[in-house]
Amino acid sequence: MAAARRPAPRRRLLACALPLVLALTASCTSASHDEEEAAAGAAGVGDPLFPGLGNGGYHVRHYGLTLDYVPDGNRLKGKAVIKATATQSLSAFNLDLKGLTVRSASVDGKAARTARKGTELTVTPESAVGKGREFTTTVVYDGVPQAIEGADGSQEGWVETDGGAVGLGEPTGSMTWFPGNHHPSDKAAYDITVTVPEEFTAVANGELKRKETKAGRTTFAWHNDEPTASYLATVAVGRFDVATSRSGDIPVYVATDPREAETEADDSVDVPGTIDEVLAWESGLFGPYPFRSAGAIVDHNPDLGYALETQTKPYYDSAPDEALVVHEMAHQWFGNSVTPRTWRDMWLNEGFATYAEWMWEEKSGGRSADQIFADFYNGGDDESDDENGGIWAFPPADPPSGAKVSDPPVYGRGAMVLHKVRKAVGDKVFFATVRAWTKDHRHGNADTAQFIRHCEEQSGKDLGPVFDTWLRHKGKPPSINA
Repeated sequence: MAAARRPAPRRRLLACALPLVLALTASCTSASHDEEEAAAGAAGVGDPLFPGLGNGGYHVRHYGLTLDYVPDGNRLKGKAVIKATATQSLSAFNLDLKGLTVRSASVDGKAARTARKGTELTVTPESAVGKGREFTTTVVYDGVPQAIEGADGSQEGWVETDGGAVGLGEPTGSMTWFPGNHHPSDKAAYDITVTVPEEFTAVANGELKRKETKAGRTTFAWHNDEPTASYLATVAVGRFDVATSRSGDIPVYVATDPREAETEADDSVDVPGTIDEVLAWESGLFGPYPFRSAGAIVDHNPDLGYALETQTKPYYDSAPDEALVVHEMAHQWFGNSVTPRTWRDMWLNEGFATYAEWMWEEKSGGRSADQIFADFYNGGDDESDDENGGIWAFPPADPPSGAKVSDPPVYGRGAMVLHKVRKAVGDKVFFATVRAWTKDHRHGNADTAQFIRHCEEQSGKDLGPVFDTWLRHKGKPPSINA
């Protein structure tokens, strides 16, 4: 109407409109450019042993898991609230999830489309998520969670027990009970809230912040704000006896199946007391304990056949002996705080945990670490037949496949590598090097190349011959003194 009162010359109108046209054109071009740049995140991070694990395009900062579990019938209802930061402009992204039924998904409160293919759950938000943006994904799901057979033939995932169930994630099992970015290179904080029938106890990582019973069901709220790889997250449900104590300033929470508390095995130990002793000893060797709490889950799970270093509370399938507590507690430094960048670096977890056993035996008046090394080399280690029998099958840092990631070379020969480094640099330098390693990479990820470089920088020595012979050499080195 203003133009009708005082018409402007056509040339002036065009001149005034030109900047607006250019701005609109630029805006449209920019929007199109952003849409062209947005792409789906990769379905897998390309791990050399498990290329399909994890997902590209984002980094998870926090998982909020709300679970409702009924042991009778093994029914699980879950809601996962996943806070992440986009590392690229995302038109869609994947989460790892095996089985279970997805009921709904949203991104920043807006409904998102989902699609399933194998263990990949693809989430397509209403609009692209820009690079660097923080976003929240919520997935509501339910079903009957399942155990799976790991690459090495062992059982993992959601494992039903005689008295409940447990979530065990190494290396791929966590995807059976919650959707996530399930590769050790993407660590996050966790809040896990579990509701179970009131006669059961639900245990998870970190510290218990709330316990509340209503209408015959009890809710346990666990808080773990220290970075955690998803394979180290756990929930264990059972009729546990709970003991709480302290190891120095560290609160200790131990949940024990009563059947294991009553065991008459000669080598079983007082778990809280052993944790206290082991924490003090290992802190002296490896540096300050890296977490705010400690503990254990001692279950009655006779068919499982292994323990797992779940963060802050290692899981034991039965009452452990001292050596096993030493091993799993050492993992709190090696594997849990300093986490492998890829699964090929797992020898850094298991080599250190196994070497801790060697040093504990020496401390306790048994064989020296030198003698254990010689027994492994000569094939005469009666207490470590599993490790000893096949330690020369492949170099510890180069398992030929995911099926071999937990094989003897990763454990026994991994420990031999560390002993050889210790002999090459001397005790003072070796343990200073180890403490610097756990400090420099606390709550992070690291790989074999970084460890070798770290050892050489800390010692001022060329350790190439040591690592070439004991870590990289195919087959048994020609001499124990090589």
